[in-house]
Amino acid sequence: MLTVSEELPFDNVDGGVWKQGFDISYGPHDWDAEDLQVFVVPHSHNDPGSRELAQLVGSGQLEMATGGWVMPDEANSHYFALIDQLIEGHQWLERNLGVTPRSGWAVDPFGHSPTMAYLLRRANLTSMLVQRVHYAIKKHFAATHSLEFMWRQSWDSDASTDIFCHMMPFYSYDIPHTCGPDPKICCQFDFKRLPGGRINCPWKVPPRAITEANVAERAALLLDQYRKKSRLFRSNVLLVPLGDDFRYDKPQEWDAQFFNYQRLFDFLNGKPELHVQAQFGTLSDYFDALYKRTGVEPGAQPPGFPVLSGDFFSYADREDHYWTGYYTSRPFYKSLDRVLEAHLRLLTEARRTLGLFQHHDAITGTAKEAVVVDYGVRLLRSLVGLKQVIINAAHYLVLGDKGAYRFDPETPFLHMVSRPGPAQGAPAACVVVSPTAPLLSPRLLRSLVGLKQVIINAAHYLVLGDKGAYRFDPETPFLHMSIRRVDEEREQRVDMQFLVYGTRTSKDKSGAYLFLPDGEAQPYVPKEPPVLRVTEGPFFSEVAAYYEHVHQVVRLYNLPGVEGLSLDLSSLVDIRDYINKELALRIRTDIDSQGTFFTDLNGFQVQPRRYLKKLPLQANFYPMPVMAYIQDAQSRLTLHTAQALGVSSLHDGQLEVILDRRLMQDDNRGLGQGLKDNKRTRNHFRLLWERRTLGSEVSDGHSTSYPSLLSHLTSVYLNAPVLALPVAKRQPPAPSLRSFHPLASSLPCDFHLLNLRTLQAEDETLPSAEAALILHRKGFDCGLEAKNLGFNCTTSQGKVALGSLFRDLDVGFLQPTSLTLLYPLSSPSNSTDVALEPMEVATFRLRLG
Repeated sequence: MLTVSEELPFDNVDGGVWKQGFDISYGPHDWDAEDLQVFVVPHSHNDPGSRELAQLVGSGQLEMATGGWVMPDEANSHYFALIDQLIEGHQWLERNLGVTPRSGWAVDPFGHSPTMAYLLRRANLTSMLVQRVHYAIKKHFAATHSLEFMWRQSWDSDASTDIFCHMMPFYSYDIPHTCGPDPKICCQFDFKRLPGGRINCPWKVPPRAITEANVAERAALLLDQYRKKSRLFRSNVLLVPLGDDFRYDKPQEWDAQFFNYQRLFDFLNGKPELHVQAQFGTLSDYFDALYKRTGVEPGAQPPGFPVLSGDFFSYADREDHYWTGYYTSRPFYKSLDRVLEAHLRLLTEARRTLGLFQHHDAITGTAKEAVVVDYGVRLLRSLVGLKQVIINAAHYLVLGDKGAYRFDPETPFLHMVSRPGPAQGAPAACVVVSPTAPLLSPRLLRSLVGLKQVIINAAHYLVLGDKGAYRFDPETPFLHMSIRRVDEEREQRVDMQFLVYGTRTSKDKSGAYLFLPDGEAQPYVPKEPPVLRVTEGPFFSEVAAYYEHVHQVVRLYNLPGVEGLSLDLSSLVDIRDYINKELALRIRTDIDSQGTFFTDLNGFQVQPRRYLKKLPLQANFYPMPVMAYIQDAQSRLTLHTAQALGVSSLHDGQLEVILDRRLMQDDNRGLGQGLKDNKRTRNHFRLLWERRTLGSEVSDGHSTSYPSLLSHLTSVYLNAPVLALPVAKRQPPAPSLRSFHPLASSLPCDFHLLNLRTLQAEDETLPSAEAALILHRKGFDCGLEAKNLGFNCTTSQGKVALGSLFRDLDVGFLQPTSLTLLYPLSSPSNSTDVALEPMEVATFRLRLG
């Protein structure tokens, strides 16, 4: 996909009736040898409300596509949450409806990730469909007959990750944009829009009920669209979706669509000279017919069909309207999502709440304000299991039977107040009320923190310490840092600057979805010079700068292990007085990145990016769920993040992150509101500088790239921190809890125990005796130095002995399964030794005793 993006002109030429495409022609005898087989697939984009649906599912009239708890966002979601919501949905469907999904359906996520393709394939789905892809890429794929392809992971050398993917060719998934290239005609075949209803056709030509008098003319008009659409594909099997948001919720619509289409189908199918067979069907009916026509097994590559690797970010639906704003929109909730992920492993309702929040209008920050508050309440209740949540602009206060909890967006921490019982006398913990530590006068710095030298004048602060030098310039404002590893003489220069983007003054403006800046970012200029606080001590040293809208803290830990090997950055952002502005953080270095940077996809893999000057600024931003990095032949700088945000590299040696956005208007994508419910939000990062070893080559901008082992561990440290629990000074009268040490040894450091989750019994309120063990072997770049790591880190060539992993527990049953446990991959074995290739995710059904 990177090659495609570099080669396309992105010229947006008017394509006639198919505005974003081209005229399509066909010959009168194109189907003489093989009839065109058309599957019209009714679909809706809402939750089914009837459980009468079991009968429809059983008869094959209703298909559950994908089968996850939601249709998830694919940009901001972490792969842990993507897998968890997929398991939750598949397990529920199997228990309640006896359904095992076969095909994926993703018409509304705002761009598509190969991570999702990988997970669906590992869940044993054979085919998938996507819709929201940049219009210029759709046009290119249509022109090259590449709209159906095998989607392969970039690291895959043997096609084991391939999944067959169908890309919808036109603007939308609604009926005007699915029967063929001309929406004015297709809208006439949406029989919910018959005159007298609540909706009509914007092209001013309404549908007409099909009668004996008009069926020949109407069928010819529709068949022309079918034939033109089929010319974009390589087979003579055609998919025609027939639906939209919130459809088929009333019997009248079912009847209108069914009876009118059936009259059209009967007419077409009764004319052999037309060489067409049309019918209603499900998504899998279509894929099955395509595989049969092309002579391959379901999921296999049909002869002559292309193979593709890469992703479909960033998405634009028209003109220069890039959907890159939602990578950052409502960062408070994106942060809260990751906090819940870190706590979540075993709780059923919390799983479902987390799964619900992966929805493509939830974690994206693109729901209405009242809905967003409801999501926040659900997340917090799942996090602490309490009854009542009170929300205001500054913080959450959660009240329950045992006490009160306050979620502090600055930290983010949960502070607990326990309510004293009759025998307790006093609470065991207290609320931390102060939002920030006291601000210190610069005059007190030298005497208070014991630094070697603090120079203060009107122009800047210069702070010199044992670990390096920091200079702060309030006019820019910049924080200039020199980073030097203790084992090296050379220093690396790193500058950090806050910037502000505006939005356009006319026509379409930025909103929850779209990022439409009014030009390049301008330096953030506070009304007052910031207060600076410098601290140096035996455990950490830090520089804190307190601006009007952001508190920036840069901390260096003097500790062994992962924590001391990177810089800890946090930005407490409060832009509630902004009007149509976005705050960004830019990091500048002397790395010669040559227009290339790297961002992760769902915390699972890394995708190379190129800054494309032919595209507008907003098109060069990408999702950053956990990390982004730039590199040259000598060095790599990785920015690790604890929450999903939008990122770019607009110039060599730079990384730029959008921290928060406050926008006063809707951007005409269906939300109907601006982004005005901002909260004080702490964005937490880790900045890791690594040196490349001599002789190790830097991958070019198109090949697969991996984080280092240290980078992987840093990301885990940031996103799944150790939970410190308070201990009562006095021992309670009840028997003390025994120590719990579940693992007898550490996993190899390229293995990640992604989840060990109980499975539910038939009675949903009870766990079963079995659990799901999910392991991921991470791919890593071994060409980056790992000096002075301060921890033991070993690999095992992909082999793990699960039998000896758990302390005082025997593995009584171990069976490899598909990702969501619906399909056994082999018989249970007495051997508990497993082997994984790099990047693979493996699921096992497990019983411990």
